Order: sequence, then C-alpha cells, then structure tokens
Amino acid sequence: MTKKKKPSGREPSKHVKTAKGRTTSSTRWLKRQLNDPYVQKSLIEGYRSRAAYKIMELDDKLGFFKPGVTVVDLGAAPGGWSQVAMERRVKKVVGIDLLPIDPMDGVTFLEMDFTSDEALEALDRELEGEKIDIVMSDIAPNTVGHKQTDHLRIMALVEMAYDFAIQNLKPDGLFIAKVFQGGAQQDLVNMAKKDFTSVKHIKPPSSRKDSSEMFFVATGFRK
Repeated sequence: MTKKKKPSGREPSKHVKTAKGRTTSSTRWLKRQLNDPYVQKSLIEGYRSRAAYKIMELDDKLGFFKPGVTVVDLGAAPGGWSQVAMERRVKKVVGIDLLPIDPMDGVTFLEMDFTSDEALEALDRELEGEKIDIVMSDIAPNTVGHKQTDHLRIMALVEMAYDFAIQNLKPDGLFIAKVFQGGAQQDLVNMAKKDFTSVKHIKPPSSRKDSSEMFFVATGFRK
C-alpha cells in the first residue's frame, strides 16, 4: 500500500509552462505573479490589483484617506488605489490613465494621456475649479530595459505629477508617488522640501523586497 504524504501546510509553488513566443523575462514575471501572496489575496478579497495593498498600508500608517477629501489618481488603471480610497469613504476620486478601467461608484475616470494639454483641461473641468486634498501617482512609462534610462523616464513623469499637485493642492494637502531608487529622485526631494512641511520615502510591506520601488510622500502643502 502506498502511504499518502502528509500536507506540508504550505501552498506548492506554481510552475509556468514555457509558451511559444513568450520571452524568458515574461515567463519569470508570470511565475512571480502566480506565486505572489498579494496577487492571490487581491483575487480572494476582490481588489483590482496587488497595488491596492500598498496604498492601504500607506494610509494605515499616515491616515490621509478621510471622509470629505477629494483625490486625483494619476495612472489609475486598473483601479486598485481608487478602489481603496472610495472604500475608506473619501468624497470624490478623479482618475486618469491611458488604459481603461471598469466603472466604479464614486470614481470619475478619464481614459487619456496625462501628459497632454487636453488631459489637464479635462481634469480641470471635472474638478470644477475645486482644489484637491490628495494627488496620488502610480504613473509610469513603458520600460525599455535600460535601468538608468527607465529611471529617468519614470522620474520625468513623477515630476510632471508633482507639478500638477503643487498647482492644484489645497493648503496642507498631500502628494504621494511611486518612485524607484536610482539617484534622480533627489531633485524631487529638494523641490518638495520647499513646498511641503514633511518629505519622506516609505516602502510598505507589500512592496516586493527585491524591488527598488519606494513611495515618495510629501505632506503639509505650504501654499
């Protein structure tokens, strides 16, 4: 008689079959996704992405989502950050991204390129001249595979998001953005120290340990 193996108490690692046309890097990424506990958790709990846990953990730490606040979500797709903001009872979210998102109660979404003049005009119309409590940016360009080039392109977008924030935030408002370590973010820190009372980098628990990803958080807008 063959003895049955006792369960180990751990989910076995999921393996990805090599598909024709799939690169080694994409296979590696897919395997990581399939074995990521936060990806699995998001599917079980109904969040649109694992990124929802990052903004959730940042809010648990800093407490910026409050009833009555207005939020702009730059790089909103697939909608995880906006989802958490509405779940935590903010007044209004206006999101924008080149990619579409499924409709969400309380969220106005613009499927547009944030870097275009048309997008900025559309955001202004949606806000009806109202100043914002929170600008959050998960915006990032497509990578080209060269680390320094990708870093500079990402930081260029983050600085555009920052410029939007300082033009539209209420006094004591907050700006939060995903950044990656690489040197160029120091310019952003230097700018923000002039405009905000507190500037810090935070790596939430759900951010992968092997990633250079961090979150730039500037609080207490001085305008």
